[in-house]
Amino acid sequence: MTQAPMRERGFLPAEDPLAGFPHDAALARLDELGRDLPSLLVDKSFRKFARQLEIPPPPAGDVRALRLYYVRVGFLASAYVNQVGLEPSALLPRNIAAPLCDVCRRLDRPPILSYDGYALYNWKRFDPAGPVALGNIDTIQNFVHLYDEHWFILVHVEIEALGQGLLEAIEAAAAALAAGDQAAATAAVARMGRILWAQVETLRRIPERMDPALYYKTFRPYIRFFEGVVYEGIDSTPLDFRGETGAQSSLVPSIVAFLKIPHQPSMLTNHLADMRRFMPREHRGWIERIERMPDPRGLVEKAPYNDALDALAAFRETHLEFARRYIAAHVRDPRGTGGTPYLEWLAQLIDETTAHKLV
Repeated sequence: MTQAPMRERGFLPAEDPLAGFPHDAALARLDELGRDLPSLLVDKSFRKFARQLEIPPPPAGDVRALRLYYVRVGFLASAYVNQVGLEPSALLPRNIAAPLCDVCRRLDRPPILSYDGYALYNWKRFDPAGPVALGNIDTIQNFVHLYDEHWFILVHVEIEALGQGLLEAIEAAAAALAAGDQAAATAAVARMGRILWAQVETLRRIPERMDPALYYKTFRPYIRFFEGVVYEGIDSTPLDFRGETGAQSSLVPSIVAFLKIPHQPSMLTNHLADMRRFMPREHRGWIERIERMPDPRGLVEKAPYNDALDALAAFRETHLEFARRYIAAHVRDPRGTGGTPYLEWLAQLIDETTAHKLV
């Protein structure tokens, strides 16, 4: 089996995201707008202000600059459509729609802010020599001034940073299985379990600095799906796009693909398949490559294999617990930011994960 180059930071960029454009460049105006956005959104006249903006075209060449442009304009578009205190806008004005569609076309993704722009490309380190970990990272862009939003994003960034070890373990296990080395494959799967449990512990830190009521009322609306939105000057047909959601992370799909966990075909699996459209192109290819790897089930020892499944189930159980606490407790008919009835679906994923354990 031909080995692809190891990802240096899991699904985070190999280099730290660009935190700002050169001060003397026209694009520096986007940094200023990004810093001011939480204050601008307090004013109900924000949409009028935003319609008058002149946004420079996307930069050429540098992918880090292109990603930052996507973050800035993606936040601006979601802020416009889903401004808190107003009904969602059915129109995204041409001056925002055109640059958003341009940069998203270059990045080969749908024209809406997704998990990559909200989390994967939206962090910086205080100490460049320190780890990509809570305490040494902050966000580049936010919708609100509350630190709760910073924390929500940064917890996901640490989970993604831990994912580097998961991808290394998957590579090691696949290579060992191809070589018929059961002991090495078992050791790699055991490492997967340990890293998954570390990610569970990070996810469980969400309540430390994120208030349920503040999350639901203040910044969650901004990452909501677009429903029936006309992109002025681009398409006169109202368009629908999934909002930012952790289901657009490539980590869990990679684990599911490697462990070959069978999920029954349903609206749920269709939804998860659709989430791949919102992942970076190279991440989609990585998952497809993992799907072609040999099935470790029955070829590694039972205890570490089941431990990895227990850890994945615990991750999903924690997610479900927070979905109930942070979302369902505040609304009668909850839908995820991706537009889905997630409570029933998350429970199904947990059941199917635990059912795959070796006996």
